[in-house]
Amino acid sequence: MKCLICGQDLETELSFTSLLLLKKEETYTCSACFNHFERISPEHCPTCFKEGETSPCQDCQYWYKEGIQVEHEAVFTYNEAMKDYFHRYKFDGDYLLRKVFTKVLYQKFQKYKDYQLVLIPLSKERLQQRGVNQVEGLIEGTGLSYYNIIDKKEVKASSSMNRADRLQVENPFVIKEGVKIPEKILLFDDIYTTGATINRIKKMLIEAGCQKIKTFSLVR
Repeated sequence: MKCLICGQDLETELSFTSLLLLKKEETYTCSACFNHFERISPEHCPTCFKEGETSPCQDCQYWYKEGIQVEHEAVFTYNEAMKDYFHRYKFDGDYLLRKVFTKVLYQKFQKYKDYQLVLIPLSKERLQQRGVNQVEGLIEGTGLSYYNIIDKKEVKASSSMNRADRLQVENPFVIKEGVKIPEKILLFDDIYTTGATINRIKKMLIEAGCQKIKTFSLVR
């Protein structure tokens, strides 16, 4: 097998569990490539995991004023390696890259077993352009099930907006008709920037009857 990032051959090591099961664990990147992804340090915003903050950050204070209690967790920072990864995965269509963070996400989600996983959707137009929902792709390899209860109307891509525009844009998401809202939800997106997407959906779901919502992203 080759590293999905650099294309070099991988040397798969046998773990103790693998030896007991007489099989090799699947590895999708070499350690050199994976180590380029920077994990969020212990010094981060306590409510949204923004790097370098020790108290609720400016973004979280904005959402508090909007009546939204931020309870977010993320794993990695948006450094150059991650920026390149998402460019290849989302915009170049390298769908094999969805497997890179499977193990990390599976392990992180274990502490949310009491929550029903809900993913941020793409609009029909955006899905048609890309061919896949990159958020669903990240979850696919974990084998975890998720609820498909939200639709999105087509709007300007948030990746092309500045911070002020992200915060002011109208919520393009709606709850699908006739769906049952779980009592406890873990809302997942690939990247958390200002929290505009995930926190507006969170507010919408709470108003629809959800009792408890936490949010999670691969990247902050």
